[in-house]
Amino acid sequence: MSQLANVLNGLPHKDISTLAHYHLIKLKIMSKTIDFKKSIQGLSIDDLKARIAEDEQRLKKLEFGHAISPLENPMSIRSLRRELARLKTELKKQQLSA
Repeated sequence: MSQLANVLNGLPHKDISTLAHYHLIKLKIMSKTIDFKKSIQGLSIDDLKARIAEDEQRLKKLEFGHAISPLENPMSIRSLRRELARLKTELKKQQLSA
């Protein structure tokens, strides 16, 4: 028996469904990240710069709005920061290869 099977056999049914739900959510997030990375690989340097500028403005507005009154989903700030980092990484990669 695998280690995972041993762990699952020792868990109550409720914990198994919670664990499965957690992994489904994690896979969904990873899928979105992979889709995002694929979508930005085809962009030109000018498009990347424009997208970075737009996302930086969105981030400033979100952070300002969150300071005034709490956002319904504050994790959106984190995801936007990560998207910005991915865009900047892709821009740097394209600039170095050019």
